[in-house]
Amino acid sequence: MNDVRTIPVLQTAKKSRFSLRKKTILSLCFTASFLIIITIVGVLCSDTAVTTDFTQKNFAPSIEHLFGTDWLGRDMLARTLRGLSISIFIGLGASTVSAVIALILGTMAATLGNKVDTVITWLVDLLMGIPHLLLLILISFALGKGTFGVIVAVALSHWPGLTRVLRGEILQIKEEDYVKIAQKMGQSRCKIAIKHIFPHIFPQFIVGLILLFPHAILHEASITFLGFGLPPEQPGIGNILSESMSYLSMGMWWLAVFPGIALLITVILFDSVGSNLRKLIDPFSAQD
Repeated sequence: MNDVRTIPVLQTAKKSRFSLRKKTILSLCFTASFLIIITIVGVLCSDTAVTTDFTQKNFAPSIEHLFGTDWLGRDMLARTLRGLSISIFIGLGASTVSAVIALILGTMAATLGNKVDTVITWLVDLLMGIPHLLLLILISFALGKGTFGVIVAVALSHWPGLTRVLRGEILQIKEEDYVKIAQKMGQSRCKIAIKHIFPHIFPQFIVGLILLFPHAILHEASITFLGFGLPPEQPGIGNILSESMSYLSMGMWWLAVFPGIALLITVILFDSVGSNLRKLIDPFSAQD
């Protein structure tokens, strides 16, 4: 009788998990599609974002200009979308490089012995002990600022956390029986890493890569806002917010409010993509 009574309960739990998975997939598709649309529209608005029209300057938000115009008559909606697309491209490049560095160093630390592990762990602790923004500014300034300096600065400063996570995952996998059997059969460390370790940590690598995006975007905007990032003529979100500071006292609040909200929404959407992807890969994370 007890087994019969548990059948409806199991079916209900199964339906609940299927419904949750379906909602997660829909949310993931929606947020990813929205971000792709923002990026594409931002690229298409590249010319409009820098076009000046002094007959339209300092206009408040209206139907014609949803985000208003600035002191040069440039449409703030086009500039905001262009700035977001620039931030997304920079975040994509920097996060990818940073994640690859984390994968390489995490694998080396977990597979090449105690000495290598000690050196890499010390390097991770050293970089995580330095104030993040200060490290970004120093690297970007040393490389002459600009797009290249920003990408390198973000890439070289965001890998320690993911390295630590991947190192821990690989150390656990190394204790599995199939890895020990492969070692006793004489397989090389490189072959074991490619065949037995990488396939198991690839989901964590992808999730970690996506979760680096919001940090990369925010830090790019931060150092650009402080004058150590993108050049002033490039309509990055950091430049837009920095320029708006001089006009807030004149009542032109829309120059900072709308770009700031758009940046915040973009960061939240990227974080949502990473969280939903983690739920699909590891369903137990949804219960945390």
